[in-house]
Amino acid sequence: MKICVLVKEVPDAAVEKRIDPSTGRMDRGGEKNLNPYDTHAIEAAMQIREGGTDVEDIVAVTMGPESAVRALHKAVSLGADRSVHLCDASLAGSDVAATGYALAKALEREQPDLVLLGQQSDDGECYTIGAVVAEHLSMPSLTQVIKMDVADGALRCERQAEYGYDTVQVNLPAVISVGDAINEPRYPSLKAIMGAKKKPLETLGAADAQIDASKVGGDNSGAHWTGVKPPPQKPPGEIIEDEDTNETVEKIVTWLAERKLI
Repeated sequence: MKICVLVKEVPDAAVEKRIDPSTGRMDRGGEKNLNPYDTHAIEAAMQIREGGTDVEDIVAVTMGPESAVRALHKAVSLGADRSVHLCDASLAGSDVAATGYALAKALEREQPDLVLLGQQSDDGECYTIGAVVAEHLSMPSLTQVIKMDVADGALRCERQAEYGYDTVQVNLPAVISVGDAINEPRYPSLKAIMGAKKKPLETLGAADAQIDASKVGGDNSGAHWTGVKPPPQKPPGEIIEDEDTNETVEKIVTWLAERKLI
């Protein structure tokens, strides 16, 4: 079995997210890291291998600028055997649909039995890239999967639903978006971190992946940025400071009653 894990470089959680008004794209000039949700997908791939399934290859795949190599190195240190970097100036500004198409073209070269990815990215949080990739690859797709069992060329999955859990069986190949409740990602060892840069890394341009340039990039995307404004400021809260417990309780009850909350 070959497993491809889609990963993404995102702004570090400590960096305030903002839109560059000159481009309409997220400002990615600060510290960046591997999307934390994708670490659950890498761990899921490792657990499938360690669970007895014959997994010959675990490949981390990303689309992004040159700096995204660091995210691939992190993915390899967490267990991937090698990585593929789809990097081309023509891809910049692609929306979700264009990105899914480009990633699918890169995955076609690999012919994976299973594609795994995190439930969302920590920047765009769109939740839909897995479904877009699956559509282009003509593979079944499941989201919010929190348990997987491989048997007889199929996956038996448990996924979180709105009112409980669904148990679904899908034939391979398939695209699976895993929820963060599926596992607890391991920490990379120092040896794995040091050896990550020595693992095979293939860099692809758009032409290498046979990507139609008219379907990618900001100008060819269906979604376009038109403006941004911050959310309205909330009025400051009221702080009740009183040593008299009874009086404090009375003030709180009155405040709640005025707003018809009790």
